[in-house]
Amino acid sequence: MSSTPPSKNLLQTISDIIPGKTLLTLGAIFSLLFLTLPIIALVIRAIQTRAWEALGSSGLMAAVSLSLLTTLITVLLTVVAGTPLAYFLARRNFRGKRLVSVLVELPVVLPPAVAGLGLLVAFGRRGLFGPTFETLGWSLPFSTAAVIIAQTFVAAPFYIRAAQIAFQTVDPEIEAAGRVDGAAGLSLFWEITLPLTSRALGAGLALSWARALGEFGATILFAGSLQGITQTMPLLIYKEFERNINAAIWAGVLLVGFALAALLMARYLGKADT
Repeated sequence: MSSTPPSKNLLQTISDIIPGKTLLTLGAIFSLLFLTLPIIALVIRAIQTRAWEALGSSGLMAAVSLSLLTTLITVLLTVVAGTPLAYFLARRNFRGKRLVSVLVELPVVLPPAVAGLGLLVAFGRRGLFGPTFETLGWSLPFSTAAVIIAQTFVAAPFYIRAAQIAFQTVDPEIEAAGRVDGAAGLSLFWEITLPLTSRALGAGLALSWARALGEFGATILFAGSLQGITQTMPLLIYKEFERNINAAIWAGVLLVGFALAALLMARYLGKADT
């Protein structure tokens, strides 16, 4: 009595028709096109419409200047405040360390609208610290300071995580040798630990800057979109999308250029560090 051969499933049928290597190549090409075509289309459209001619209109230059200024301050704040935290997480073992690490990295995956709402509830006029700030004569929402706070909140975790990993990879014997030579405390950090991790820190900082430059959701909720005050490049794109599409396209191309430069810098520093 002959048995009936089992029916082939869909994947087996496809593999019989198309060789595995060919199928893998086609899948890779499809993924590559899907990820790159929107960027290519944006650049092509900018060239076709001469979108750069909108550079002097629609507050584009003001948005570019504000974005570069606020992200520069964001980077400085991230280094000053994030480096000690990253070092502490890398070198100290304590109960609840994993929870603290998760909380520090949470803004990376937090929905932008939630991040902006949280900042508003914490630092707004009616927020948790609002009355205290009002007493001191400070008003953070809908100000340039609010833009910087929003950018730092969403971007700093990229640097902190990279710095934490970098500090963990430093050979303890090298630092021990430095202590023998008389280095200790901040001197040990500045003369030995920091030079050994500088490239990894730079890579993390480049990614953090790129994230700050592209921040939109938290900024528009916490800082609004006031030209020359809080309107960064992503907010300009949102505002000009229906009114002056060329200005929006050119701002988008500029953001792509900045992001590409930051990514290439991060990859170069990361590769050179290995």
